[in-house]
Amino acid sequence: MNHRLAWGCCLLTALTLLAGDVSGQGKKKKKIPGQYKRVHQNALSDILNGKPEKAIESLNRLLETLPDDAESRYMLAVAYTKLGRRDDAVAQVNKAIDVGLPAERFVAGTITGLEPLRDHEALKKIEKSFEHRPVHGPMLGDVRARSAKVWVRTAVASRVQVIASIAKDFSNPVRSAVVETSKKTDFTAEIPLTGLKPLTTYHYRVLVNGDSDGKPDGTLRTFHEQGKPAKFRLAFGGGAGFVPQHERSWTTIQQQKPDALLLLGDNTYIDDPKTPAMQHYCYYRRQSRPEFRSLIASVPVYSIWDDHDFGTNDCSGGPALNKPAWKQPVYRVFRNNWVNPYYGGGDAQPGCNYDFYLGDVHFVMLDGRYYRNLKPEDNGRSSMLGPQQRAWLKKTVRQSKGRLLVLCSPVPWVFAAKGNSRDTWNGFREERNEIFDFLADNNVKGVILMSADRHRSDLWKIDREKGYPLYEFNSSRLTNQHVHPTMKQAMFSYNKKQSFGVVDIDTTLADPTIKYTVVTIDGEAVHSRTLKRSQLTDR
Repeated sequence: MNHRLAWGCCLLTALTLLAGDVSGQGKKKKKIPGQYKRVHQNALSDILNGKPEKAIESLNRLLETLPDDAESRYMLAVAYTKLGRRDDAVAQVNKAIDVGLPAERFVAGTITGLEPLRDHEALKKIEKSFEHRPVHGPMLGDVRARSAKVWVRTAVASRVQVIASIAKDFSNPVRSAVVETSKKTDFTAEIPLTGLKPLTTYHYRVLVNGDSDGKPDGTLRTFHEQGKPAKFRLAFGGGAGFVPQHERSWTTIQQQKPDALLLLGDNTYIDDPKTPAMQHYCYYRRQSRPEFRSLIASVPVYSIWDDHDFGTNDCSGGPALNKPAWKQPVYRVFRNNWVNPYYGGGDAQPGCNYDFYLGDVHFVMLDGRYYRNLKPEDNGRSSMLGPQQRAWLKKTVRQSKGRLLVLCSPVPWVFAAKGNSRDTWNGFREERNEIFDFLADNNVKGVILMSADRHRSDLWKIDREKGYPLYEFNSSRLTNQHVHPTMKQAMFSYNKKQSFGVVDIDTTLADPTIKYTVVTIDGEAVHSRTLKRSQLTDR
């Protein structure tokens, strides 16, 4: 599938729509052109390929229709910088900020195309304003009963620390160690915070170079002890292409007050694994959005990738650790931009797979791309996971102490979710069936499946010859414009608006419950189903 947007088509679409605030920062929010998430990626591609004049021409045509499009102003600054037209570039910086683009966009990260402007007085002033505060984040992750991690990005190499207190006045604070950001990690750092108390709400603050702007950055609530019964809510989804008008979806998620957020792939649409500048650009524009920053400052995030974050549409990484040559660099970019408990087997066995517990609920997050191999393995069949990850999955499941076990895949488990496409587990039937048989043979009870990829929200029931039926919660239209048709075979299927899944779990009950609700970008609950653990076991 070719994701290069035809500019003429884009502009024709835009001209038929109302011009408006596609920055999403102003008061008016009007319609937007076709696949907006691709527009500025295409312009950046032109700039990187030595055609900045072409990008300028296309962006200016778009601005004739959408004059307040802040992202176009940003990209014009990059194009003019490429041409050495510093005054024109700075003029676009000022215009972008005037129409609502967060100022941190111009000083965040190591690969922006704006590096030659960093000595200009205008950008030096912006950089100075972030001397004692992060440009991106904070992002919470790996929150446990007595510890948590906080991710940040700074404007330049800096010393960072987190202080947390039960009291709003930050009396008797818990302090993390001091960690340094550096160019090597794209000026990011994970800051471990320990010495916390279970089931306790803390106010926390990030100190940059020993100080802060004086305001709490967010709150974090510690979890139950691992293995203890728990009652909690999580939100999940995928399909989060950058569309300014739909970034309010993150606010709607925050209003649901989840205890955790699972992002199951296509969290950013990059589709250019060979170009670091494109990868950085896609992360920076999302991480600068105030709606996203507000959410991740108080709700711990757990993420995996799918094809559009990892490579290109429907891609397969193959069995090798470092072939194609772009795989490990993409892995490092991913690690720099999230705050997961761990990442596969580390540099020796890269990947985005990992596991974690929330109370007595065990989550297993799978990597469906890095080792995906369409060619037959030694056993004569193709593999989505690869032999090492498959062995890790079985070991992790066998050792699980979870009363419920949630297996999270970037693509649907059910074969019918994408027609005849082999991009889902439909293309790896033998391996999927092996996993399901393994669950049955080892009498694994309380299994729930979760997934993303399809631009809608579904509930599926998968009957098995061996073992109880498995239920799959699928959702992947967090912000995307593009939509996939609903599926009659599903127990329910929704695609009218952007949506996400809310899952309420209560294992404090004698018969624990798992409630899956589809919630729209406007906060409407459109479908819901409650399961009991007694339904997830062989009687």
